[in-house]
Amino acid sequence: MTLGSSGGSSVVVPRNFRLLEELERGEKGIGDGSVSYGMDDADDIFMRSWTGTIIGPHNTVHEGRIYQLKLFCDKDYPDKPPTVRFHSRINMNCVSHDNGMVDPKKFGLLANWQREYSMEDILTQLRKEMASAQNRKLVQPPEGTFF
Repeated sequence: MTLGSSGGSSVVVPRNFRLLEELERGEKGIGDGSVSYGMDDADDIFMRSWTGTIIGPHNTVHEGRIYQLKLFCDKDYPDKPPTVRFHSRINMNCVSHDNGMVDPKKFGLLANWQREYSMEDILTQLRKEMASAQNRKLVQPPEGTFF
């Protein structure tokens, strides 16, 4: 996130300020409540480990399911995307069947990451991906199973 100044240059918001903004937004609740996120460990002063939740979209095999994810923001976030892993088992074309990792090469938002993107954007786009033609009808593992 950059802030314009009167001189025409831009100021880059430091990583921790950016993560504090995301934390505040996550705690307030987002949109219709179909995605949410927050810190995994409140004592982590580097704000690296996050937990996300996605409620499966209507009219798909995911409807009514609640998916838990782990997001890890390394020291290069937001210049580089976080690693994203489903904790809940899910069958999607961009998720490893072995460990639940979202493959950046198969998930456009991570493959084309921009500094302005956020964890909210990732969760919202994953939810849209669940509703896509290639994922909406895939047979799913039993609900309540985890990687």
